[in-house]
Amino acid sequence: MISFLHVSDLHFGPPYHEGVGEALQKFAHRLGPDCIVASGDFTQRATEEQFAAARAWLDRLPRVPTIVTPGNHDVPLYRGLERLLDPYRHYRKHISDTLDQVTEIPGAVIVSLNSTAPRQAITNGRIHRWQIDLAREAFRNLPDETLRIIVSHHHFAPPPDWEGADVMPKAKRALDAFTAMRVDLILGGHLHRAYIGNSLDVYAGADREHGIIIAQSGTSTSRRGRAREREKNSLNVVRVGGGVIRITHYMYFDDAGDFVPTSRHLFFRRGRPPVLDDDEGLGHGVESIFMDDRRERRDATV
Repeated sequence: MISFLHVSDLHFGPPYHEGVGEALQKFAHRLGPDCIVASGDFTQRATEEQFAAARAWLDRLPRVPTIVTPGNHDVPLYRGLERLLDPYRHYRKHISDTLDQVTEIPGAVIVSLNSTAPRQAITNGRIHRWQIDLAREAFRNLPDETLRIIVSHHHFAPPPDWEGADVMPKAKRALDAFTAMRVDLILGGHLHRAYIGNSLDVYAGADREHGIIIAQSGTSTSRRGRAREREKNSLNVVRVGGGVIRITHYMYFDDAGDFVPTSRHLFFRRGRPPVLDDDEGLGHGVESIFMDDRRERRDATV
């Protein structure tokens, strides 16, 4: 079993909520994940002070591999000359000197792609062909059981409510390429509310039979949530094992002072026969998932 903590859109600066940030720290240490993914927008206005605060917060998380990628708020918006000449100066100093990177952990390969485009499109972002080639090379000749994950800040699929729904240009091209690479999961942010589903929900794709699981995190520590997560905070916990990907969506509630699970999503990995254990009360074997379906059919025939 591999576990991931997926957070996004921390927005250090005026929108950052210190109380929620501290609750997330406690949550992370209770969870004890194998890997942490932080999918961009570490700051509100890409100042060095905000990046330093974000770095200090990241350093307090559990000491496990941490995957990062910049967001559109991590490049200067109003400091035009800096945005044109050296947009990632503070990000490289405080968060990561590498903008696109491949990380290997036992059982998984994670490719984080920098989707920001400070000189082209501040809001919507871009994924270029050379980045798709980088992912293709990283996933080449991997064993079937190895999990393949893409991380980017901007979204490849629109949210279910379609508020602020514009995806990256040529997102469908990227989804087709990732599907051919047998990518299992895409993790992202930017939307400021969660979306967990499959690429086939919104795009049939060149491959009509296989899609990619997409999990967007809301804003985890700011009060800039949108739509149904307005002024709310959320994160995702991903657990993978036995050919099954389980994603639990958590939201922060003031009365609980903590992140509380609000939904669970279960997917079977492509080409992997599912074998569920009883570690989360799911019963012995995949048969337990369909027990209610069989009972309903039996009752209907009586």
